[in-house]
Amino acid sequence: MTAKPPVPPFTRESAVLKARLAEDAWNSRDPGRVALAYTEDSRWRNRAEFITGRAGIVAFLTRKWQRELDYRLIKEVWAYGTRRIAVRFVYEWRDDSGNWFRSHGNENWEFDDEGLMSARHASINDRPIAASDRLFHWPSGRRPDDHPGLSDLGL
Repeated sequence: MTAKPPVPPFTRESAVLKARLAEDAWNSRDPGRVALAYTEDSRWRNRAEFITGRAGIVAFLTRKWQRELDYRLIKEVWAYGTRRIAVRFVYEWRDDSGNWFRSHGNENWEFDDEGLMSARHASINDRPIAASDRLFHWPSGRRPDDHPGLSDLGL
């Protein structure tokens, strides 16, 4: 098993870094890369879907990014503890008909000693938006350091 720093116990700074590293991985839209941040037997609840293990995570994310096109995500730490981090997030995406959406959610994360996520509980709501209402306009991939975060954008 390879450690994924930062590792518990979390400080405010390490929790923020952990959330940014997760955001960067998800914005890569590479299911294999994302799955490496989770334990082999990680347990997820994503909306109404329950997923176990890295293979399940890869399958889920592959399906997700086949239907959620031009995906852009921002995460922000809401709270943290010794082994747990709670984040809120917003992502924008479009479907294959060109309809845009903004998805708002909350995640609760729990980590093992190596900094791998052993549990992820996500609640998410989607809202249709006009293309002109989009706020996330960076090129595909990592959000630029100078791009505003959720609080700065009033989200």
